[in-house]
Amino acid sequence: MNKDLGLYIVATPIGNLEDISERAVNTMMDADIIICENPKHSLKLLNKLGIKKKLISLHDYNEKMVINKLAKDLIDKKCILISDAGSPLVSDPGFKLIQYCIKNNINLTSIPGPSAIIPALQLSGIPINNFSFMGFFPKSKKSMVEFIDKIKNNKATSVFFVSSHKVVKCIDLLDSKINTRLITVSKELTKINEKIYRGLGPDIKKLFTESKANKKGEFVIVVEANSDSEKPIIELKNYKSEINKLLTKFSLTDVTQIVHKLTGIGKNKVYKWILSLK
Repeated sequence: MNKDLGLYIVATPIGNLEDISERAVNTMMDADIIICENPKHSLKLLNKLGIKKKLISLHDYNEKMVINKLAKDLIDKKCILISDAGSPLVSDPGFKLIQYCIKNNINLTSIPGPSAIIPALQLSGIPINNFSFMGFFPKSKKSMVEFIDKIKNNKATSVFFVSSHKVVKCIDLLDSKINTRLITVSKELTKINEKIYRGLGPDIKKLFTESKANKKGEFVIVVEANSDSEKPIIELKNYKSEINKLLTKFSLTDVTQIVHKLTGIGKNKVYKWILSLK
């Protein structure tokens, strides 16, 4: 078997074109065929890199047809699989194609690179030694609720994608169901308008309610894990003076986090009690 032939899974930038690796560029330059989601979208990157290749569109609905069409090419040509942005197969089509290559002993390798998941986790300020990727926030109301309930019970940090037209609904549900845990919303990662929003549910909801601009873009949300461990109960009223002093130096969210960490009292309870002080 010629190791230069077969299928190469190549990661492409999620925004900033400078994030593409030299190996990824060289691999695409040497390719015979590039399999992509949307040829018009991929052409923007390829034209920028000066790469002209045969493009074949791959989606969930036509994947079997594409596999049949490329059955011979996968053996005797160098084929590349890319997505619209980031690392292929992460909530993108291509799984059946990979299964076919494995089953038929076709040379298969990966050219790793950008993914929105890792930078969103890194920038969250939430523990990421144990995390679950949950995919895309769903479309139907019932599925949305079930999705948030899974995150509510998840013992690991949760990370998932949300489109711009569903981000407000997602944040509303997080606020109503998981408003005691830290949430991070990463917007337009690696792009000029990159922004990171951090806080509890009410804080995040306020940010997205007061500004229409915040609702535009591509989003990755990270939610702190569910922790059932609680320290012995401490009466917050006994520390009214100390908490007031903290409020003169730190934000409400920061004070809530500090008191929660020191006392083990649930963030929602701490948050509401501090609000009553203010």
